[in-house]
Amino acid sequence: MKLSAAALFLGLCASASAFAPSTPSASSRTNSALSMSGVDRNPNFAKLAGGYLFPEIGRRRTAYLEKNPDMADRIISLGIGDTTQPIPEHILEGLVGGASKLGKKETYSGYGAEQGRGDLREKIASTLYNGIIQPDEVFVSDGAKCDIMRLQQMFGPGVTSAVQDPSYPVYVDTSVMMGQTSDIDDETSQYGGIVYMPCTADNDFFPDYATLPRADVVYFCSPNNPTGAAATKEQLEGLVKVCKERGSILVFDAAYAPFIRSEGVPKSIFEVEGAREVAIEVNSFSKYAGFTGVRLGWTVIPSELQFKDGTPVKNDFNRVMTTAFNGASNIVQNGGMACLDEAGMAEINALIDYYLENAKMLKDAMESIGYKVFGGTDAPYVFVQLPDGQKSWDAFSDILEKAQVVTIPGAGFGPGGEGYLRLSAFAPRESVVEACERLKVAMAK
Repeated sequence: MKLSAAALFLGLCASASAFAPSTPSASSRTNSALSMSGVDRNPNFAKLAGGYLFPEIGRRRTAYLEKNPDMADRIISLGIGDTTQPIPEHILEGLVGGASKLGKKETYSGYGAEQGRGDLREKIASTLYNGIIQPDEVFVSDGAKCDIMRLQQMFGPGVTSAVQDPSYPVYVDTSVMMGQTSDIDDETSQYGGIVYMPCTADNDFFPDYATLPRADVVYFCSPNNPTGAAATKEQLEGLVKVCKERGSILVFDAAYAPFIRSEGVPKSIFEVEGAREVAIEVNSFSKYAGFTGVRLGWTVIPSELQFKDGTPVKNDFNRVMTTAFNGASNIVQNGGMACLDEAGMAEINALIDYYLENAKMLKDAMESIGYKVFGGTDAPYVFVQLPDGQKSWDAFSDILEKAQVVTIPGAGFGPGGEGYLRLSAFAPRESVVEACERLKVAMAK
């Protein structure tokens, strides 16, 4: 018995080694380190200014803690918009059930449709859109951020993009990666070839696209990240009208739609007449149900939307999905089905209420010490206007040093964000309470 067990062990070790790469000699490693490939670097990546915003925040936080290790337990993050509350029970049961199905012969599933489960597409169309879109116009994915890059791949390098300024960095960075831009202008911090649409307190953070150069693709986020502004139906009607007149395609990012509580504020661009001829909508379960680490989103492309040559846009996006994506996880899609049950929607509403209460507390705290504050009503972000002349990265560093609270400098969202800080409500309640007290001391005027 002992001999057979030893033989089995040795056999397993031998089998395992078959999957392990061989280790190169020290001399070959040295030679390899000195050599380079013969492949040119994609020049578009060389245009990118610095690192992506959120890893840069993480790098600066880490650097601070390396110098101040005794402050590790005091750090409170109001930075990246990452959910912190656990996935609710009914939705979690959907995920667990999806995993359990893979362990039984009768319910096991392998590859699914690249566009997503048919019943999930139907449920998104009926539950979240009340039937104003069709199931075959829904493409289920691993998240809105990924879909923005897929849309960029579909549009290609020859288009001109327009972005809100300030805006979520993905729109700009993917435009640069795709080769749509020239180099960044050091004086303006803007890339040539992108139409920047100023969104300021003076225009209620809503751009006047009609007065700006035409773009092929217009990226617009409402409720907005980072400003927290939520566009009214009248505003969106005007934007759709101008896009239609100019032949622009509007990419509407509705990732924060469930936070809308105000009357007259659309949760979908397709609530606006005429949008089906000009708009694409991206969305995600990330902020709905705490799926930031689970990964499930969707994109809606109406059948009416066409390219200049008459080709339906959804046909080309379907080609992107079927070529470069094997479909969202079967487990995760089962969780998505649970999200859209009556019990799941109730759990989502409770989560949203929790984060909105956090946002209200942050907004009230900043206003109590004399700051002008935007957002925080129909959005989980609070956009704080800094005193004249104060740079947002300086404010970020100062608050981290004084209060051990991580924020996001507005300049990280584009030149239009300079002079602002973004505070995220995606934190545990006790952390928000403590952060409010610390910020009232550290930011006192």
